[in-house]
Amino acid sequence: MEDNLTIRQLINTNGLVVEQDSIAAFRSVFSGEVLSPGDAGYEKARQIWNASIDKHPGLIARCKGVADVVAAVTFAREQQLLVAIRGGGHNVGGRALCDGGLVIDLSLMKGIHVDSKKRTARVQGGALLGEVDRETHLFGLAVPAGVVSKTGIAGLTLGGGVGWLVRKYGMTCDNVLSFDIVTADGKPRVASAEEHPDLFWALRGGGGNFGVVTSFEYRLHPVSTVLGGLILYPRDHATEVLRFFRDFTTSAPDELTAYAALLHMPDGTPAVAIIACYCGNLAEGEEVLRPLREFGSPIVDAIQPIPFPQMQTLLDPACPDGNQNYWKSSFLRELSDDAIAVIIEHANRAASPLSAVLLEFYGGAASRVKPTETAFAQRQEQFNLIVMAQWEDPAESQSHIAWARDLVQATTSFSSEAYLLNALGEESHDTIKAAFGANYDRLVEVKRTYDPTNFFRLNQNVQPAVLEER
Repeated sequence: MEDNLTIRQLINTNGLVVEQDSIAAFRSVFSGEVLSPGDAGYEKARQIWNASIDKHPGLIARCKGVADVVAAVTFAREQQLLVAIRGGGHNVGGRALCDGGLVIDLSLMKGIHVDSKKRTARVQGGALLGEVDRETHLFGLAVPAGVVSKTGIAGLTLGGGVGWLVRKYGMTCDNVLSFDIVTADGKPRVASAEEHPDLFWALRGGGGNFGVVTSFEYRLHPVSTVLGGLILYPRDHATEVLRFFRDFTTSAPDELTAYAALLHMPDGTPAVAIIACYCGNLAEGEEVLRPLREFGSPIVDAIQPIPFPQMQTLLDPACPDGNQNYWKSSFLRELSDDAIAVIIEHANRAASPLSAVLLEFYGGAASRVKPTETAFAQRQEQFNLIVMAQWEDPAESQSHIAWARDLVQATTSFSSEAYLLNALGEESHDTIKAAFGANYDRLVEVKRTYDPTNFFRLNQNVQPAVLEER
């Protein structure tokens, strides 16, 4: 047994303890690891990237394959258990865990198969972005996915998926050809344009509402070496830098994705950064990025040709495991001079040098997809504001959370009242509905078809129509 562990039990949604005989029967049909409180490995398995999340599942089922997922869903349904699904465990809100219920953990399912001739990849639900990049890069190909290599491919994709290739090749969900999924009835299904097309539509941006996705089939794109990196300026130049960033990015070609950030250097010095990635011809990229590299007097200009997997790791040091994290996010109608002033004023109040404020601009291929074509509705060419509070001491949580909330509240008059759910740590039901926009009612109907009892509800939840009417 592990030391200093509070022993918990597996409890169903009626508050009743599940009998050990039932758990033993489940273990007998499960080929992966089944961890209870007190088992060796339980403490590690219940930890995720965000140390603010401290939950004690009654049981953690670490699946080895689809049969294990079917067994876990069936057991949870029969025992009326609360269920959380863990892919990469990188969701800032901690939805990969639950107290007292069952965690269906896919982290052992990391299979990746690349078909270089068809330019497709089949990726299991426990894979991380860095693991996917490593396999696809061998063939000079890439999935348009994410900006941090430790992110789980599953949660990123199901929530839409933004990354360095978003303007050239679209959202991650736009590049899914099919899903293998186990739905609430315990049945394995395929969702594609030909099979269960309603479910295929919903899974592309509708989150974890509809089942456990065991694997994804992706369309790959020819990306090997990119022109990318970070340019740092002193924080007192933030106004000029963010204004330049706004004007530069809104006129940039699709091959260029760039973010701006108000952050701190490793020694704690406040700075403002522009992080750029150009995925086209490198000589053309040099010309595209010339105005950026000639602007102002940067402290550092680290833009250079680099392998795409390396580009995917540039922001990893800003997201270490084990720190406390809290995020807020909102799309802005426009990045006006007044909005810039408010963002900088509040960013300068950050009490932790680990905290940052990020501005993303989409457009390009992602914005040429109709909002109703997939469940991901936020196709507008707008800047997305992400406020990332990060700190080490749990005793300081209240002040850092308040800072993030205050900053987003101060930008309310500039908000388009649209949201990127993958970038939110908490949200109201109204926020979820706003994020899905006009697609929400259709998502409700799909939810009623495949999960009428809301079995999968530890997510940005779309309640079945029957529950919505109550």
